Parts: sequence; structure tokens; C-alpha cells
Amino acid sequence: MKYCLALFAILLSPYLFAQNADYIIRNGKLIDGTGNNWQLKNIAIVNNKIVAIGNLSNWKATKEIDAKGLIVAPGFIDVHAHIEGSEVKNPLATNFIYDGVTTVITGNCGGSADHMKTYFDYIDSLGVSINVAALMGHNNIRKQVMGTANRHATEEELQKMEAIAEKAMKEGAVGMSTGLIYIPGTFAPTEEVVRLAKVISKNGGVYASHIRNEEDKVAEAVNEAIAIGREAKLPVEISHFKVNGQNNWGRSDETLNLVKNARLEGIDVTIDQYPYTASSTNLGILLPDWVLADGQDSILARLKNHSIRAKVKAHSIDMITRRGLNHFDYAYVANFKADTSYNGKNIREINLLRGGKDNALAQAETIVQMMELGGAQMVYHGMGDKDVKNIMAYPFNMAASDAGIAVIGVSRPHPRAYGTNARVLGKYVREEKIMPLEEAIRRMTSLPADKFNIKQRGLIKEGFLADIVVFDENEVTDMATFENPHQFSKGFKYIFVNGALTIDNGLHNGARKGLAIRNNN
Repeated sequence: MKYCLALFAILLSPYLFAQNADYIIRNGKLIDGTGNNWQLKNIAIVNNKIVAIGNLSNWKATKEIDAKGLIVAPGFIDVHAHIEGSEVKNPLATNFIYDGVTTVITGNCGGSADHMKTYFDYIDSLGVSINVAALMGHNNIRKQVMGTANRHATEEELQKMEAIAEKAMKEGAVGMSTGLIYIPGTFAPTEEVVRLAKVISKNGGVYASHIRNEEDKVAEAVNEAIAIGREAKLPVEISHFKVNGQNNWGRSDETLNLVKNARLEGIDVTIDQYPYTASSTNLGILLPDWVLADGQDSILARLKNHSIRAKVKAHSIDMITRRGLNHFDYAYVANFKADTSYNGKNIREINLLRGGKDNALAQAETIVQMMELGGAQMVYHGMGDKDVKNIMAYPFNMAASDAGIAVIGVSRPHPRAYGTNARVLGKYVREEKIMPLEEAIRRMTSLPADKFNIKQRGLIKEGFLADIVVFDENEVTDMATFENPHQFSKGFKYIFVNGALTIDNGLHNGARKGLAIRNNN
């Protein structure tokens, strides 16, 4: 009799002693971020962590979510963002959250906050809806020591830059980024970058690079990034990997082979990509580097010189000639503060509106005049669809928006700010079957978490922080277009950030529980 009672008590105990959670996500197809196939499992969340995964029939929760027919995955980590300055304008970070992103890494392309501790403290005090990790920008390091001077650094200046890099890493940066087409980074020789990369390496960081050339000399630029990783002995991330310019279409096999061979050599090289055939950067890239040195006053002074002005226009025309083009109609204005009526129009159209002749020389003059008025943020249509797909198929490639926090109705941004992840999942996974869904999720979650040393995120795993997305794999779609970019992605039903439900049944509820992620956490 005692034996029977004891056995009965054991069988009954799960129902007498039910576990309690804040949230339970039930009946979803769990894709855990490892790349493994989905499984039907439930997830329990207490405070900010995942505390149990499995059947969980003996668990109760304050709120239960029925995810039947939906995918449950780790929150997406966007490894290439530029949110500095836009956080306060939209702390809800809606363009990221509605695209499944729970963590961004900012400070890319050589541009970051000057002081990491101050920046991370600001993020925590402001309260945003996403987590924020940051790289220290090489351009910011160089500017603090040398301004925008067009010369090599002295030994004393190099030591000052090394000290800034060391301090940034101690304060929580996940690594250093370069923007070697931007001022003043473009003036830095490889040896300078290696010196700083060695400091980053010593502190366990990553070297992320907007390489020196993404067009005709793209192979040399990829090799430079690999050489820096080899010499400094640190992981390398090549940003927004592409082959740009119509004359370079088809070269993605060549550039990918450079990365593959480096990995075979033992260098930890990975890449990221936005899933579009257009890039976005400033108008200044159409001018020679030397014209842009030493600040706006110096730029204006140079452009007033007729001889220099003619050389600048000749340089711009040569750029499109090498592409096989006759006009600047591939270059669209995203934001021209001096005259926002230009937003959404290409340089050829703008030139005609200003009464210019319909030729490259007149369009180059329009570019120079726009630079004199402060320049513009641009969208450049210059990549081939076959190269985009070829690069996307590479397994050590991560999705990345290359975007800031958008504000509805402000400027005409690249649609990648709103739709990067949804576009990968909808167009390239569901429709074009470039890769399986589980593989796409791995590249959006555990791969970036491992690469940038982001602890306790990137996987659905007991004890990990509860950054979780729940979405409909058949519905997920990017809605943002070049003509109408301010449109949120569809298909994301529930999103948790640090255990806080932030997207509830498809709507942002105002939660701002994101945190600054410091490398020394």
C-alpha cells in the first residue's frame, strides 16, 4: 500500500508542484540558431532569461503565447548598423524591431562615438527597444589625434591612437572598424591600421572593415583586410561585401575565393551583406579623396579654384565612364538638407531641373555645387543580382542593414533600413531558396554572436537571455521599396528583448528594455 501511494505521489507531483514563468511560448516550431532543424518545443521565460525548453506541460505563466504554425527563433543580431545620433529621435527603433532585430552592432565604417563609456552610459540612460554593441571607429581615433589631415601619422601620433584604441576596448567596444574610402581613414596606410588592430587583438576584439575599394580594385582591398587580420592575429569582418560597378559584375567568385582561401589558411574572415543591388553612402565618394581633406572650409576653397574644380569633375566623369555609363542616373539622393525636394531624384534628373544640359559634364557640376552646400546622403544602383545571390549563398555571410534608426517620413532612406532580414527570409529563403530557413536563422543569430563575442545571445538555450522572435515564415515580407522606404516588414508577431515582450501580436507596445552590450560584460 505504501509503495502504491509513493508511486501515485511521484506521478502526481508535476501537477501538484507546477513551475511558474512570466511567459511561455507554446506550440511553435523552434529554430534554435545552431542551424539544426526545427523542433516542436515550448519555451519558458522568467525575468530576462530562458529558463526551460521542452514539453513544459507542468508549467504555468502570467502570459502564454500560442505560436502554433509559427517559427520561434533567437532575436536577430544586425552586425552592421549606424545608429549614433538617431537613437534619441526614435528610441523605439521601430524599423529594426519590426524586422526582427533585437541587437545591433554600431560604430561601423570607421565612424563611431568618440568615447565608448560615455556612449554606452547614454544608451542605458536613454532606454531603447534594442540592445546596442559598438565598434570603435578608426576615423574617430584618427580625428582625435590628427583631424582630417592628408598625411601619414608620426610615431607619437600612432602611440596616441593606440592609447585611444586601448581605452575603447577597456570600456567595452567589441572591436575596431575602418572606413578606408572615407576621410580621414583613406589617408591611413595599411601599416597604421595594423598597429591599431594589434591593440584590438590583444583585447579580444574584431576588425570590421569597409574596405578601401569595392569596385575595380576590390580584390586588392579584400586582400588588404585579410593581410591586416593575418599580421595582427585577429578576426576579420568584411562589411557589406559586394562587387560594385556594372563593369565588375560577375567578379563575386573571385572575391569570395579570397575569403575562402584565407579561412583555409586559418584566418577567421567572415562577411556581411544587405540583400539589395543598390548601396548607400555619401555624395563625397564621387570626388577625389584629396579634395575632402582638412574640413569644409578647405573643401570650399579648393572647389573655388577653377583648375581644381575641373580636375574634380573630370574625376567624377571618369568614374562613370569606367562603369560603361554616360550619365549619373544611377545615383539617387536620399537626403539633401539644403533642398529636400531633391530627395528621391537622381543626379541626372536634378541637373535637368536646375536647367543644366543633359550631359555628364553638367551633371558633374551639379555634384560639385551640391557638395558646396554640404553634400548629401545617396543611394547608388550599381550591383548585379547574380553577384548578390552568389555572395548570399556563402555560409560565413551575415545579414546586415548598414542602417540607422529611421524616423517615419524623414528623408528617402535605402529600404534596407526597414526590410533587410524580412527580405532575406521572404525573397531569398522562401521564394528563391538560396538557403534553408534554419541556415538563414543561424547567420542572423549564433554566427554574429560568436563572431563579435556577444555572450548569452544568439541561441534559444536555457540560461541565455530571452531575445526571441516569433514570425510567420509564409508571411514574412519586406514592404520597404526605394520609392516608398518608410514601410515596416510584415510577419513578425511577437518579439522579446531581454525577456520583455516588445512586439505583441504584431504591434510595438512601447517597451524599451534594450541594453548597452559591453565587450567586457
